[in-house]
Amino acid sequence: MDTRAVGLNAIGIGKSYGAFRALKDVSLDIGRGEFLTLLGPSGSGKTTFLMILAGFEQATSGRLMSEGVDITARSAEARSFGMVFQGYALFPHMNVEQNIAFPLQVRKMSRDAVGRRVAEMIQRVGLTGHEKKLPAQLSGGQQQRVALARALVFEPSVLLLDEPFSALDKHLRGRMQDEVKRLHQDFGTTFIFVTHDQSEALSLSSRIAIFNHGELLQVATPQDVYERPANRFVAEFLGEINLLPVENIGDCSIGTGGSFEGARLTGPRQEHAGGAGTLAIRPEHMSLADGCPRDANGVAASIIATTYLGSAMRLGLATRGGTRIIVTLPTETAAKALTNGPDLWVTWPMDKGFLLPEGR
Repeated sequence: MDTRAVGLNAIGIGKSYGAFRALKDVSLDIGRGEFLTLLGPSGSGKTTFLMILAGFEQATSGRLMSEGVDITARSAEARSFGMVFQGYALFPHMNVEQNIAFPLQVRKMSRDAVGRRVAEMIQRVGLTGHEKKLPAQLSGGQQQRVALARALVFEPSVLLLDEPFSALDKHLRGRMQDEVKRLHQDFGTTFIFVTHDQSEALSLSSRIAIFNHGELLQVATPQDVYERPANRFVAEFLGEINLLPVENIGDCSIGTGGSFEGARLTGPRQEHAGGAGTLAIRPEHMSLADGCPRDANGVAASIIATTYLGSAMRLGLATRGGTRIIVTLPTETAAKALTNGPDLWVTWPMDKGFLLPEGR
């Protein structure tokens, strides 16, 4: 990342609770105006890192820089970042207008300026007509909009969001994801978003930072972490994936490959240490054929299970050596393939696999 575009720098951030290390020397540059998602399973350290950025937790080691200034010891109030909590944290005795106005009143803005800013925010988040309602009179989605408006109304340089959609149903969650994405584009504020939902991270983010056991494993664009994961944990955490153990890894004229059950499988050229490893392929990149292709990878397999998903079918197969493979195909395509019987070839383009080193 261009250092001139960096707004926040986390440098060797560590956090310990007694002998337990919740964060292990996390270093991360966060760009101005980007949408960065902190993704990982429960207990991975992502929320702890967010709380340190917010100033609600103090790091045990490391430094935090904002626009080149060390803010490690600054209080949350002094950092003046916006924050949207998991449970919204709205004031129950204040109506929508009063909740949104509160950060401006704390900053001692004039009454007229507060009124103008609040009215603008209510319109921008789609709450017109709800100004006088208390939080208890609002739906979950409306409460979320109030929380977003309150966090953005004072124009913070950074907005921190701690799993803000966890209490919403699937349909409403999707609508709020679209709303947050629109607000990010409209305001140009740096958004730092915590979730354990992989699809949410992939759809919202400009970059994703993946955590596990307190370590930062990979930071990249959604496409890169999905299609070129740094290790096996990242590959498996980001959705279904087929993992084929390969041996005799080496380069050839068209890429890097290895041997699997007597077949030579090839992927894009990449650094490797030779020996053994794992070739990873996403189910949606695979298809079925009645013979071994000449210009693609192919593995003989038999269908052992089918799952109807509406517009698609999930097919479970087993290779001759017993390795399980999942293939996802449009329903009509899968139905045609099934007419050829259970014994087929699983095929995929040579540029759609990637090698994971042994032991990662």
